[in-house]
Formats: sequence, structure tokens, C-alpha cells
Amino acid sequence: MFVTFSSLFSFGNVKPPKIDIPHLDKAVHFIFYAVACVLGILFLRERSRGKMNFLKGLFAMVIFTVVFGIIIEVLQFEFTENRQGDILDGIANTIGSFCGALTMKWYFSTKRGLKWKY
Repeated sequence: MFVTFSSLFSFGNVKPPKIDIPHLDKAVHFIFYAVACVLGILFLRERSRGKMNFLKGLFAMVIFTVVFGIIIEVLQFEFTENRQGDILDGIANTIGSFCGALTMKWYFSTKRGLKWKY
């Protein structure tokens, strides 16, 4: 909800502080979508009480976050005045989603990590 609002709300009168770090925006997109994928996978585990197949949950969350990121970029391009859709933002979103999924794959596969089944 927060990401959707922040992505589509026009902050025309708000002047953010100038931070001159190249491609910081892409790093933020990457982190948001990696965290969203991780949290989504954990959500699916809890909702299904571990009964959903791990790879099915992983795949579903990657597809959801990638499609969500694409939709947000298209909506920014088409319907906002002060925001613009960017293909590189979409790529950063997608890479973040995949990295979040790979992190969870690694975490659930280690000996001391979480177990998918209860």
C-alpha cells in the first residue's frame, strides 16, 4: 500500500534534500522489491502454515512483485504529472525481486535456517 501510494502520489510542491549519489533511485527500487519479495514469501509460508510448496510460493511471489513493479511504472508513465515511468526502474525492481527470492531460497536451504514446513 505504501509503495503504491508513494509511487503514484504527486509530490510537486515537496523539495527533497539534494543527495548527489549516482543511481541512488535504482538502489532504492532494488531494496524495496527485494524486501517485498522476502516478506511476501514469509507471508505465504505463514498463511499456508507451510503447506504450500516452497518453490510454488517462491515463484508466485516473484511473478507478483515483478508484475506489480511493471504496473506501477506504467501507471506512473500514463497517469501522473510529476512522476515518470522508467524502464531502468522496472529492471531494478525485477532484479530486486529475484535477489529477494534467491535470498529466501538460500535461507530455507541452510541447515540452521528456517524450515518451510511446521
